[in-house]
Amino acid sequence: MSFAIGMVIVFGCLLGGFAAMGGHISVLWQPFEYVIILGSAIGTFFVANPMKVVKDTFKGVMEAIKEATPKPRDYLDTLAILYALMRELRTKTRTEMEVHVDNPSESEIFKAFPKILAEKDLTNFICDYCRLIIIGNARTHEIEALMDEEIQTIQRDKLKVYLALSAVADALPALGIVAAVLGVIKAMGALDQPPEVLGHLIGAALVGTFAGILFSYGIFGPLASKVKTVREKKVRLYVIIKQTLLAFMNGAMPQVALEHGRKTISAYERPSISEVEQETMNSGSADAKAA
Repeated sequence: MSFAIGMVIVFGCLLGGFAAMGGHISVLWQPFEYVIILGSAIGTFFVANPMKVVKDTFKGVMEAIKEATPKPRDYLDTLAILYALMRELRTKTRTEMEVHVDNPSESEIFKAFPKILAEKDLTNFICDYCRLIIIGNARTHEIEALMDEEIQTIQRDKLKVYLALSAVADALPALGIVAAVLGVIKAMGALDQPPEVLGHLIGAALVGTFAGILFSYGIFGPLASKVKTVREKKVRLYVIIKQTLLAFMNGAMPQVALEHGRKTISAYERPSISEVEQETMNSGSADAKAA
């Protein structure tokens, strides 16, 4: 919603201000200038990035437009599933726990949290480190170092979209100049025309510079920043899991370990202790009924 509101404000003020100054908005409609600028930008984007990043870019842009950041419900689900797993780790045998971590799609614990189960990478992250806890031979500081390395890798992969869009945004002003130069070249070929025609051609050429700067700082730059914000918030879920499981490995009770994870959530999104307790109690009741 904020992206749509921002774009309405940008174009409303831009076109409205131009019209208020006495400008003719129809002059800004130079489709071939836009084809040159955006076509060149898209082409260089494909040249500079592997196809996996190209595909992920479309996904990242849609996430940014929809503001697909973790909601309070997602944080509660993450804490609740960790609580259920930690409680099982304290009471069940290795064989009983392996059923959950080896095949989460068939686990009653994971089935109770379909949104978590739908996030394959997040589910695998939880299962991988629960499996290491089950094995029981790894030291806590070794697990922490491994988690840090994996989270950095995940964040680096998710932010490739941001870097790719930022590169396009940085290149757009220069591509706008390229389009403007081409327009000037065309105008130079019409020096024998009346001033009205020549003025129109020069104005059309300058639209290229205008469009390149607008696309860069008015659309692609802010969109890249939005993608970065959304992706960083998604990675925050991995940090919650890390801190919770590390506290549990260090001997904390499941409820205390959850507090370690809860504190890593931003203050304005963080659920209260009572909300977390209520959520874990509900999940515990559901597990008891299933048993």
